[in-house]
Amino acid sequence: MSGSSRDAILSRIRGAVGARPRDPERLARVEGRLAGAPLGIIPARGQLPPEERVTLFSAMVEAASATLSRVASYEEVPAAVAEWLRAANQPASLRVGADARLAKADFGTTTLDVSHGPSAGDDLNGLSHAEGGIAETGTLILLSGPDNPTSLNFLPENHIVVVAAKDVFGDMEALWPRLRERYGKGQMPRSVNFITGPSRSADIEQTLLLGAHGPRALHVVIVGDA
Repeated sequence: MSGSSRDAILSRIRGAVGARPRDPERLARVEGRLAGAPLGIIPARGQLPPEERVTLFSAMVEAASATLSRVASYEEVPAAVAEWLRAANQPASLRVGADARLAKADFGTTTLDVSHGPSAGDDLNGLSHAEGGIAETGTLILLSGPDNPTSLNFLPENHIVVVAAKDVFGDMEALWPRLRERYGKGQMPRSVNFITGPSRSADIEQTLLLGAHGPRALHVVIVGDA
């Protein structure tokens, strides 16, 4: 459709509804609607005190076929990661992003061979830091960017995700105000990935297959108090 045809159609529509371009009254109504948009229905399941939210989150993570460990501080993260890799009989190698929250996690205290940056598809183990978790579903929220390259979410065979206990939300709706506060109005990360358990599919003969579209295993490390 050419620009002139589109303009003619829009002009007729405006004439039919009695509107005019940049009508201050209509703009004010639109802005008011956007600023005061009503909330949808939020299930009560995740509306719990902080520590109970983490308990529910942990239960749902394990129900989704992921594994879980909890540590008191970021200093304990390297040992927890190394222990899980050893118990899972995985190589002592790890690809990590540049998330500043992991600055206190000194992997030099372990025998892990740590590399940094996005995955090119040949890494067996990847480590990310989640923006938060959703208690009612055991879902992890991961943002794209150099801090946590999206390739680490999907390319390694095993995905290890660190999440702070204080960042476990009751529901998905609680996430968006947090992101808007962090990035500013009108600004968002390029992608927001929601991950619940390892990758799986039962499309072929209803047989469950892990690792169909991403990691075969997911391990979650919860840090600190709620």
